[in-house]
Amino acid sequence: MDTEAKVEIFRRLTKSLFKEIGFMESLKVGYNTQKDLLKVKLDQLQCHFTWGPQKENIDLDNMKYRLQDSIQAGVEYQARSYNHLAFVNCLQGNCEEAIQNLKEAEKILGENHEHEFERRSIITYGNYAWVYYHMGQLTEAQSHLDKLEMICKQFTDGSRYTALIPEVYGEKGWSLLSSAAQYYEEAKECFEKALEEDPDDTEWNVGYATVLFRLEGFSGTPESGDRSQSVKQLRRVLELDPDDSVAMVMLALKLQEFNQKEEALKLVEQALQKSPDLPYVTRYAAKFYRINGDVEKAVELLKKALEISPNSTFLHHQIGLCYRKKLYRLINNPGSKDPRNPAFQQKADLINKCKYHFEKAFEPRPLTSIKPQLDFAGICSLNEEFFKADAIYSNLLKLENIRQENKQQICLAVGLFELHQKRSESNAVTHFLEGVKVKYDSIERRRCHENLEKIAETQLCINSRDSKALGVLGLLHQLDGKNCKAIECFEKALEFDCHNEEYLSALAELRLSI
Repeated sequence: MDTEAKVEIFRRLTKSLFKEIGFMESLKVGYNTQKDLLKVKLDQLQCHFTWGPQKENIDLDNMKYRLQDSIQAGVEYQARSYNHLAFVNCLQGNCEEAIQNLKEAEKILGENHEHEFERRSIITYGNYAWVYYHMGQLTEAQSHLDKLEMICKQFTDGSRYTALIPEVYGEKGWSLLSSAAQYYEEAKECFEKALEEDPDDTEWNVGYATVLFRLEGFSGTPESGDRSQSVKQLRRVLELDPDDSVAMVMLALKLQEFNQKEEALKLVEQALQKSPDLPYVTRYAAKFYRINGDVEKAVELLKKALEISPNSTFLHHQIGLCYRKKLYRLINNPGSKDPRNPAFQQKADLINKCKYHFEKAFEPRPLTSIKPQLDFAGICSLNEEFFKADAIYSNLLKLENIRQENKQQICLAVGLFELHQKRSESNAVTHFLEGVKVKYDSIERRRCHENLEKIAETQLCINSRDSKALGVLGLLHQLDGKNCKAIECFEKALEFDCHNEEYLSALAELRLSI
């Protein structure tokens, strides 16, 4: 074969190859265009993939454990747990498992909610579409969007692919409620919207009661049971469903806060009789007994629950709190300081048990389990392991984008550690100030405020010209809305520290406000 013929064959082969490459490229462009158009539709959905929590701001492993525990325990509304588990599995790359989760959710909805299957399947079909999208199966994703469109047009004139009906608001509320504390306010709004249209639905009333119960735990106890929103709402739940044992123990805990002990104890005993193996009943009942002083009963219940849910960080934390209560009692015994006394060894055992369970509570999710870490550090400090406590506090202070009350908890704990263990009043003041500057009404904020006030007044008794103490009092008055007193303090502080920019700025702002 001559050279010219070889060149011609090579030219034809090259041309054919380029045509094939061009065809493949056009297919790729077409696929990407289809995928982009599909993504626009998916973003319109109401489902776990479009709601706030994503893998950047929730602990997926911990959530997976909790959802699996919930399913294993056979709690009501398992379809909800399977839907949420599908979302978690997809974020972790387990898409095939996610599809199986959604099939289970679909099956349960068909069995338990035959007459309202379509209303309740909106979230499931939305999750299906997203999982198939992540798997690259765009036809399947579109198929589920088509199902959604057929369902949603029955209930709304708005978006083609979603319907803002109570079932959607309610499911979103539960999803946010089980994700992280930073979403509780949004969850509350969702349950309120669901109840606007369906005020007698037990499921949404339970969700609303639960979120109120948790939010009240953050902000501190109302002055009386009559003023507690969660008490009213939990009573409403028991009107709708007198056999709701979880609502019974939650209400018991709230009544315990208001010293209504007789009714509270009856509710706990009744709940344990109705649902002795239900995890939420067990854990709340144990908390009730611990607060009531019956620590042995509390530990017995919690260990029983731990057999059912061995990975529960909540249970480990609660067991740690029980052992800490026993430890605090023992510390008051003079014998606990004598190595020859049995109480000394008991103290050492309790310290080790506290540390073990607190560590188990935060080990799987160090970025979100703030309270167990603070409790662990507190035990280390009590045991004079100051280096360990200091390391934990240092790590916690570095955390960003955490909930306001968690920030305040950290500031209070670190401030007290600096004040009492490290004997650094100035560092303590710095952390207490950070705590009060966070605009969230909590017990921790009030305690930061009290400590600052006490330190400042003590310093002024020693030296009435202490500008820092005057500046602290000025800031506290300013935060409390007592502007005239704040001006007086800042003016006096500037007499002794005339170039302090912080005081000058605060004074200017206060004068303008008046």
